Amino acid sequence: MASLISLETKSPDPALLLEKQERLFSLLRDMGRVIVAYSGGTDSAYLAWAAHQALGSENALIITADSASIPESHKRDAEELARRFGFRHEYIQTHEFENPNYVRNAPDRCFHCKDELFRRLEEVGRQRGISNIVYGVNVDDLGDYRPGQNAAREHEVKAPLVDAGLSKAEIRELSRMAGLPTWNRPASACLSSRIPYGTPVTIETVKTVESGEEAVKALGFRQFRVRYHGELVRIEIAREEMEKALSMEMAAKFTSIFKPLGFNYVTLDLEGYRQGSLNESLKKRQ
Repeated sequence: MASLISLETKSPDPALLLEKQERLFSLLRDMGRVIVAYSGGTDSAYLAWAAHQALGSENALIITADSASIPESHKRDAEELARRFGFRHEYIQTHEFENPNYVRNAPDRCFHCKDELFRRLEEVGRQRGISNIVYGVNVDDLGDYRPGQNAAREHEVKAPLVDAGLSKAEIRELSRMAGLPTWNRPASACLSSRIPYGTPVTIETVKTVESGEEAVKALGFRQFRVRYHGELVRIEIAREEMEKALSMEMAAKFTSIFKPLGFNYVTLDLEGYRQGSLNESLKKRQ
């Protein structure tokens, strides 16, 4: 398991890590009470744990969006971790699929998703008297194309992991030190990110992708993406796992998974898994 993460981590200095963690705790304590946007991924899980440590369950409200774009398995994992560590955890309904600007799936789709999420969290904050909302962006995310960060700025949502100077590798190591099972979780993103820009995002398409990804996971693959291209599905497998995928036996298994889901063509991307591969088309236009 750790082998897929080892390239990302370079044994950060423990003293420096703990210094940054204390800085994070201090930032959170200064806020008094917070709502944490919690998807259950590595970053948001560590942020939820840190808020719980710094503020306690009375002052740290951990909220997950109950959205069709988040796999049900991720929600279950988020619930389990919240129970295990004693977070005050709740769900809220989000309605991004009712927004035509989200459904049309332009390159700013993520803005409309986060705009919906943060508006709902603001409503909860007003009801509970909590003025600070935080989310799990880290310093490595700042250089990528992430329109959701624009929504965070518009809603004045805080990014304490960034303010504490924490990178993804450092968050993984601090999570490991804290005993969080998410420390080596593969990178994840919402299911809508599997749909190419310009192809409408619907609940039906994301649920099709979800079914496919759960079946691929059941085959033992760990880091991968199922990319939806209408009648064609493109499967990205991490290079470390590609050898397992490159056999006629596995080809038959992939076909048996995706043909019943409505795809006419089942393909394996020979470049392998890479985060944000659908953003490559945007770079070519620039």
